[in-house]
Amino acid sequence: GFNSMFARVKGCLRVRTMASLKLGDLARIGIPIGGKPANLVLPEELEPPTPAAPPPAPKVPAPKEKKGAAASAAVSSPSGAGGSSGGGGGASSSKAPAEKKKFGFLQEIVDADLAKGGRTADRVGKKGDVIRTRFPPEPNGYLHIGHAKSIIVNFGLAKAYDGRCHLRFDDTNPTTEETEYVDSIKEDVRWLGFDWGEHLYFASDYFDQLYEWAEYLIKEGKAYVDSQPPEEMKKNRGSVSVPGVDSRFRTRSIEENLKLFREMRDGKYKEGEHILRMKGDMKSSNMNMRDMPIYRIMHKSHHRTGDKWCIYPLYDFAHGQEDSIEGITHSICTLEFDAHRELYDWFVANLPIEKPPKQFEMSRLNVTTFLTSKRKLLKLVKSKVVDGWDDPRMSTLCGMRRRGVTPQALQNFILKLGVTKQIAVTDVAVLEDCIREDLDPVVPRRMVVINPLKVTIEDYDAGKTEEVDAANHPSNPDMGSRKIKFSNVIYIEQEDFREDAPDSFFRLKPGGEVKLRYSYIIKCKEVVKDSAGKVIELKCTHDPSSRDSMPTDRKVKGVIHWVSEKYAYTATVRLYDALLKPEADAANLAAVAAAEAGEGGPAEGTPEEEEETEVTDDFLKQVNPQSLVEMKNAKFEESLGASKPFDRFQFERNGLFVVDKYSPAGGPLIFNRIIGLRESGLKKEENVASAARSRKDEQAKQAAEKEAKKKLNPKDMFRSQTDLYSKFDDDGVPTHSADGEPLPKSRVKKLKQEWDKQKKIYEP
Repeated sequence: GFNSMFARVKGCLRVRTMASLKLGDLARIGIPIGGKPANLVLPEELEPPTPAAPPPAPKVPAPKEKKGAAASAAVSSPSGAGGSSGGGGGASSSKAPAEKKKFGFLQEIVDADLAKGGRTADRVGKKGDVIRTRFPPEPNGYLHIGHAKSIIVNFGLAKAYDGRCHLRFDDTNPTTEETEYVDSIKEDVRWLGFDWGEHLYFASDYFDQLYEWAEYLIKEGKAYVDSQPPEEMKKNRGSVSVPGVDSRFRTRSIEENLKLFREMRDGKYKEGEHILRMKGDMKSSNMNMRDMPIYRIMHKSHHRTGDKWCIYPLYDFAHGQEDSIEGITHSICTLEFDAHRELYDWFVANLPIEKPPKQFEMSRLNVTTFLTSKRKLLKLVKSKVVDGWDDPRMSTLCGMRRRGVTPQALQNFILKLGVTKQIAVTDVAVLEDCIREDLDPVVPRRMVVINPLKVTIEDYDAGKTEEVDAANHPSNPDMGSRKIKFSNVIYIEQEDFREDAPDSFFRLKPGGEVKLRYSYIIKCKEVVKDSAGKVIELKCTHDPSSRDSMPTDRKVKGVIHWVSEKYAYTATVRLYDALLKPEADAANLAAVAAAEAGEGGPAEGTPEEEEETEVTDDFLKQVNPQSLVEMKNAKFEESLGASKPFDRFQFERNGLFVVDKYSPAGGPLIFNRIIGLRESGLKKEENVASAARSRKDEQAKQAAEKEAKKKLNPKDMFRSQTDLYSKFDDDGVPTHSADGEPLPKSRVKKLKQEWDKQKKIYEP
């Protein structure tokens, strides 16, 4: 079950450091890696004990709802094309239509809530407002692929039930938030095909209300001002296995707490001098209930409120109260907030709130090769490793947009995976397939030679130019055709010629023949090299009868693309690969999965957060040096010179490409590779043959290693590992680590077993 899987994650993480975890470790502890995660049939969630209701108190009025809110255009259709006022249209229902069951267990929850006697049954019939969800980003960076899941689920779920989704900026931390990020987030949400209508909100809209509620908690004896230094507060908080200790300031009187809190508001104290905390239980097994901070002092100007405030609410306090003010019915978070739900419920239960919201958690989106840490993404931008937040290698939505990915492909990918509570890592190949499936039917084909090799066809008239017909799409005749000019000098890909080619190579080789796409069969007669021995030109002949058909007297297997030298357009092609090295990607995914399972370090907004989340320059060593390769001498069909930014094409046999948004107006253009093509046909056969050769080579290598191992004296097998061990016994078995500390007995025992195994195969 879900809880046992969490235990496996935690158990693994206690004995392995994050950096040492690999993708295989994730699989061994039960986190799937690959395609669509399996749906779990989960037992009914155990709810935390309902906190005691607060004593009667005067209701604190929430801000008035904007006029016409209930009937505004809250959610557009996923395609971005209009929709009803509430995103659903027609009469509202207590259940979403069967064909819209895209959101898994969340829809089961909503169905139950809207059923007769359900938690929100009184909302049935409220056109455009049956349920309310929200997408609540913090404006401290650009959105990434993980946010796309939250956007699609929150807006999509509201649409399915004729409800509305709010866009709310949780701008409670003025040190990291900028208007630039607010604007970019709006653009990304619209790009995905959604609209919040009139329902754009900011946490800063509620600062006055949140302050009043903080004072209310103080007056009820549920909050206090703590004056412990941050180091002492961290120590007294305890750990998962060690209970916390009450602050020595916890027993301050209500009057003193109110006085100090108001002086904090008035700017009397320095940052870190005081902090307002809720009164939870310092011995609670849930770390989030150990007197979590509510307000902190920050003498920073806010991007919306300016210098009005010098104290700001922390996310855990603001989150649920913002939901309450806006009347959110279903507050959907990711699994790392599962342990925060008890705190969420504590706040809404201890404040004068009529209809408390309810939090639900789903698994986050983890994709191999995708980095989703905002701090690490920011580090890449500031270090100029990438050329901005929208660099096509980035996992940001604006980066994916510039890369040429469509919003529909991203929606298809996320809905294909489904919505579950299962922690999973999805192979990037699943996303790549969704991108191909989206683009393949609609993008026109063109021939482009990325790494050109000159070919001179000696028996073709040098003064002649011939036009050949080429289909714009092999499966869609309605897309028409185009004329391509052919002449005696052409370019082919360097990789389509091999001088020492095996029998399994079906492209061009000395004395071999190959068919030119839409044109003639050519035969290689001569190979021209430069002084360094590099092949720079091929001299060929052609079969004049083969332009429109294959010969019947012989079999020519290979077909390659080409571009005429005389009519070629020269431009730049950018080939993108994973931003992180494979081992760094595995460690990153392990850390993400750990955080989701509740082992991710301090909760957001805690005093120790800033000191434990700094990204050092060492991180930059994890960047893949081959993540961007520029080919500045690519040869294109002549017509491609008239392309515009965001025009997409399939370069035959090379992949799907898009014109970069920053291509110079007067050219030459820059084309970004969106994704490669699936291998098919002869290329597959060649690779199968190549793989067979690789297996033989690997088997030979393993045999050689086995022979070498027989010659290794077991007394010497560990002594060279001075980076790990410093002392050894008489047999050469390590007894002390590199820093001189004695090794645990269990470790010595394991090393002795390895020593015994080597002794058995040793042949002096």
